[in-house]
Amino acid sequence: MASKRATVTCPACELEETFTRLSAARSRIEDHRAETGHEATWELHRLSPGVEQAGDDAGVCGKPGCANADSPLRRPLARRSADDETET
Repeated sequence: MASKRATVTCPACELEETFTRLSAARSRIEDHRAETGHEATWELHRLSPGVEQAGDDAGVCGKPGCANADSPLRRPLARRSADDETET
C-alpha cells in the first residue's frame, strides 16, 4: 500500500482528501480553487531528509532571519556571478 504524501483541506468547506502523489494533491488544490474560489491548502506528510534539511537551511518558513547562513546550500549575494542575475 502506498503511503500518504499530502492531505488537502479547505477551511471554507468540508474538503479533506489524502493523496499518495504530490502532483495529484497540487492538481486538486487548483481544481478546487477553479470550482469554488476557495483557497485549499495541503499538509505534506513525508519528504526526504535532504529536502527537509535544505528547506530548513533556506529558511522557507517565511520568517526573516531563520535561514542558516552557514549552510553549504546558500551562497552570499556578493558571490553570485553575473550569469545568476536575471534581466527584467
